[in-house]
Amino acid sequence: MADFHEHDAAALSRRNRELSILNSIAEALNRSLQLDEALRTALALVGQLLSLHTGWVWLLREDSAESYLAAAYNLPPVLSSPAKMEGSCYCLDTFSEGDLSGAANISVVTCTRLRGLSAGTDGLRYHASIPLYAHGRKLGVFNVASADWCQLSDDDLRLLHTVGDLLGMAVERAQLFARSTAIGAVEERNRLARELHDTLAQGLAGVLLQLETADLLLELGADTERVRQKIHQALALTRGNLDEARRSVLDLRAAPLEGRTFAEALQALADAADQPFTLSVQLTGALQPLPARIEAGLYRIVQEALNNVRQHAQASAVALEFVATPAALTLTIEDDGVGFDPTAPRPNHYGLIGLNERARLLGGTMTVQSAAASGTRITVAVALQ
Repeated sequence: MADFHEHDAAALSRRNRELSILNSIAEALNRSLQLDEALRTALALVGQLLSLHTGWVWLLREDSAESYLAAAYNLPPVLSSPAKMEGSCYCLDTFSEGDLSGAANISVVTCTRLRGLSAGTDGLRYHASIPLYAHGRKLGVFNVASADWCQLSDDDLRLLHTVGDLLGMAVERAQLFARSTAIGAVEERNRLARELHDTLAQGLAGVLLQLETADLLLELGADTERVRQKIHQALALTRGNLDEARRSVLDLRAAPLEGRTFAEALQALADAADQPFTLSVQLTGALQPLPARIEAGLYRIVQEALNNVRQHAQASAVALEFVATPAALTLTIEDDGVGFDPTAPRPNHYGLIGLNERARLLGGTMTVQSAAASGTRITVAVALQ
């Protein structure tokens, strides 16, 4: 009887612990509609509450079903390079084939990204893969790892599967929120277009009225000061309208990708036949979805940078490198042209000023490295969190 009560008490304690863990994770997921924030929080909690070393989440793009790294927690050094988390692997291939389809199939497997490596692995060799679904639709894979794993108990399997269900619901909710936000953005652009039209029409009418009055005063031989006053009023109205137009256009600017993905749009630039230089493109993490304004801004930066190279650099080759992680992205454009002194004044050259302004509008920074006869390297960095 005593053994029975001890067993019963142990089961109750284990169950209470599981419920406490699930409750903490559910609360964290419910606090945010932003997918990256929700996933990071859930990974950190799972790692802390289950005493796991590391974890990461693969998600499938909605438009192509290709996988990308959506979030990571405490990756070992050897996997911290974005390039190491590119491409397929055993767990993603298995998920794609439909074999990860339930708690019974969540198991500890050898990580193919760590196979054959020794340094920088933190002793990790295995991870558990939990499939993420929403109403039968594949969402991605949730991986967690610990250095001392060799097998999972039934209780561990059940708990991880429930965590996977919570993550799947959070992913679906965040994606629905993102779609509704996109619809709202279209409506906002339409509103801004109407506002821009009305504002400019009204402002230009005011400018015209002041200039017509000044012209009439000149014909009547009025005092020069009265004419100058009307012209100054027209100038003030013009400046105000120009500022308003700039503000509205910045808000109104739509993604210039013409229905292509960001990666496809960059590749199209590389394939263009009208460039006096060769353009190589290297993309890491490009499958990760980005906000439309960031994709548009980065694409414009690339276009303007290439235009600067075309006009001034006399380059024969340009290398474009794009690296995106769940936390940040970096865009680098480097040419082998004549270079210049970035500290020297360059009157009537506004290309770099425009590039820097675009980077700032994205919440990022731009750095320029160049010297005479040494080419130019432009780097734009944008934090995504």
